[in-house]
Amino acid sequence: MNGMILPMIDRLRRVTLLRYLLASVGALAVDMGSFLALLALGTIPVAASAAGYSLGIVAHWLLSSRAVFTDTVAAERDARNRQKALFVGSALVGLGLTTLIVAAGTMVGVDSRLAKIAAIGASFTATWLLRKRVVFQ
Repeated sequence: MNGMILPMIDRLRRVTLLRYLLASVGALAVDMGSFLALLALGTIPVAASAAGYSLGIVAHWLLSSRAVFTDTVAAERDARNRQKALFVGSALVGLGLTTLIVAAGTMVGVDSRLAKIAAIGASFTATWLLRKRVVFQ
């Protein structure tokens, strides 16, 4: 039984999308934890959403560059700085989507937490595609 499980776990570790999903869950925990804490402190939903997402960006870079795209992280400083800039650019796309979706949802009377959940799906898809095809190519 162990002879079958260990190779399967090793194969799963090599699946980039799975590693990215796990990194995203970690970054999402930072994002949502910050978002909910800021809401509890009385911060307006759009600002709380943007701040939480921004903190999640930092967590995501650390996780993505160290655990997801390890084979394609640039070693040379200038190239690595370019990757960081592209990563931030992809994060800004996600931030824009998140902020827009939360703002629109709130404006039409949707609970900001539900709007944030919808924004998570849109942002995840957009940033995965950008990071896989542009940032860490």
